[in-house]
Amino acid sequence: MACSLLAFFSSNQACAAQHQLNLFIWSEYIDPAVVADFEKQFDCKVTIDLYEDDAAMMAKLQAGGASVYDVVVPPDHKVTALIKLKLIALLRHENIPNLRNLDEKFRDPPYDPGNKYTVAYQWGTLGIYARPNPGQTIEASWGFVFDAKQQTGRFVLMDSARDMVGAALKYKGRSLNSTDPAHLKEARDLILAAKKRSLGFDGSVGGKNKVLDKTVRAAVVYSGEAARGCVDDKETIYLLPREGSQIWQDNLAVLAQAPHRDLAEKFINHMLDAQVGARISNFTLFATPNKAAREFIRPADLKNPAIYPPPEVMPRLEFLKDLGDRTRLYDEIWTQIKSK
Repeated sequence: MACSLLAFFSSNQACAAQHQLNLFIWSEYIDPAVVADFEKQFDCKVTIDLYEDDAAMMAKLQAGGASVYDVVVPPDHKVTALIKLKLIALLRHENIPNLRNLDEKFRDPPYDPGNKYTVAYQWGTLGIYARPNPGQTIEASWGFVFDAKQQTGRFVLMDSARDMVGAALKYKGRSLNSTDPAHLKEARDLILAAKKRSLGFDGSVGGKNKVLDKTVRAAVVYSGEAARGCVDDKETIYLLPREGSQIWQDNLAVLAQAPHRDLAEKFINHMLDAQVGARISNFTLFATPNKAAREFIRPADLKNPAIYPPPEVMPRLEFLKDLGDRTRLYDEIWTQIKSK
């Protein structure tokens, strides 16, 4: 009898383990109702762990997270490293038929030809979320944080090396992928000077919240956080600097040692459903790469330049690239910036 009970409980525990999905994702980046619907449809439990920057994501995955999590949402410039480190798995496209819903512009990216490892999730830009003084016009320039003469209030910088250094490089007319030591030193000095005038560093969500609670007048954030902030407080605005900025694409990927690989691919396929994709973007206020989802996106959002930049702005936007070994140059100056 004891053996029978042990076998029963062991069987139930194994079954419960198979009906769990472990998701590793940026904060405030998925509609909880979408997660609840997936749990109901596939009779499973989704556990969610959050990160605020890609460095934290990489560190956790390299420390064993690749065998704990099932799905991760990496930015474009980290995918090559994840592949080289063998941290993410090849996708079985036969299990992801909704891949066909992606807009052609977001298929077959240079960092993952043929979408062998990833599929696009959301895309957006980096800019300044601000609260102008009554009657004030804030110039759409990185100068708000990098030029003391243009600064009109307290601000916070983004706690992310590639994002913040890239912004400084753009302000000086450089590529945000520059590895020229002179360019990077110039960017470092700009950020160090800005740091002294700022209230420090924060993640995109934290920066947005500081503007909303009036702790600061401006923050460097991603477009979706700014768009949601503008909904919450009509007196706030999002600025894409005239010097240019970053355009980025986040992706869905299955971890190399995912405990629940089949369920992970079902999750990705579910996220690519047209109506589900629209629900996600209607929640996050980031742009969708899902062409089939666009008919279900709120019309006002499709016309919102903070979410979908107008065509004339696109040439000023640049993707971050995987810099390979030269990423250490950014790590070195970021360490200098954070330690002073």
